Amino acid sequence: STCRKARALGIQPTLQQISTFVYASHRTSTRCLYKPVSYLSASVRLRPLCLSYTHTVSIYLLMVRRAVEESGPSMATGEEREPNAPVVVRANGSSAWRSLVATMLWVGPLFLTTFLCLVALFLCRSTAALWIVGFLVLLIFEPVSDKSKFGKAVGSFMGRYSPGYFHVNMHIEDVKAFDDSKAYVLAAEPHSIFPIGAVSLLNITGLMPLSKTKVLASNAIFCTPFLRQITTWMGLIPATRRNFVNYLKAGYSCIVIPGGVQEIIYMSRDYEVAYLKRRHGFVRVAIETGCPLVPVFCFGQNNAFNWWKPQGKLYIRLSRAMRFAPLMFWGVYGSPIPYRSPVHVVVGKPIEVEQNANPSAEEVAELHARFLSSLEELFSKYRVATGHAETELRIL
Repeated sequence: STCRKARALGIQPTLQQISTFVYASHRTSTRCLYKPVSYLSASVRLRPLCLSYTHTVSIYLLMVRRAVEESGPSMATGEEREPNAPVVVRANGSSAWRSLVATMLWVGPLFLTTFLCLVALFLCRSTAALWIVGFLVLLIFEPVSDKSKFGKAVGSFMGRYSPGYFHVNMHIEDVKAFDDSKAYVLAAEPHSIFPIGAVSLLNITGLMPLSKTKVLASNAIFCTPFLRQITTWMGLIPATRRNFVNYLKAGYSCIVIPGGVQEIIYMSRDYEVAYLKRRHGFVRVAIETGCPLVPVFCFGQNNAFNWWKPQGKLYIRLSRAMRFAPLMFWGVYGSPIPYRSPVHVVVGKPIEVEQNANPSAEEVAELHARFLSSLEELFSKYRVATGHAETELRIL
């Protein structure tokens, strides 16, 4: 494969160059700086040689070719991309087992907590039940920091490999419109059971050109054992107004899911739901801080799990009170393993916002209408290309 790529560029690589390229590609994939050093193959005993300038350039061209092929379908086929065409960034799915482990670290804690609660309920009169309950309570109140080395390592591993499990494709309408020194409000829809698209926007995934990001999540997540540890390490924070404003002012781009729990209540296999007509808070914060508002839509999230949820007004009231929608969901053969359904995340162009510390209701309504219009436009533009031509969007 490497030889074919090289010949397409008019290069005839030696075995030494190929070995070095493979080594350099591995180093690059682990986010380490490439150094032009020779790789001593175990099968072919080669004397370590210092690479010449020509060899280094050849390997660099091979690496560029590899990066170009991974940047999108049009570039991979050798066609030139149009200047204003969206950039497509694909998640790293090269290691299936690592992607599975990373995904289960994210999804598994909720199943594990539920299982332990059921065991404690079954053994309600035994000492073991007290130990289980005590352990879960301890995990709820245990201090968790996203600064710990272990937490950073786990979060980095999950961010790097979990999007690859779902074959996440990030479609960025205008990548040049994003300035890493600025903070943005990225409003992602819909929520679904697990907001795969919103998490894929985090800087730990490397899919977005933003180095400082946080996802605002329901407070109920941070009261759930195991899950609160994992989500904190990934870069999620409680969805409070104070956190929202403070992180934006600190230069972090905040990823919000305005519809929240309501979208889980109304979600369906037949259509996508965005509960946005009464959601104006994120728009007001964007105006108050002067941060551009970015519409984001995620296709394919609903296919990751099968689910069953109750119906009726009581269920809706209970979900609103808990800020968490209780439901049953399962994956492959009834297990917690989600289906490997492709997810397409479409990132629209930032909507520039003029800062106003005390915005009027008219200003908020005007920006809210522009956001809804941009979101509907994104959905209409990409639903066919992403394989969801028959799906409709309902904004409630």
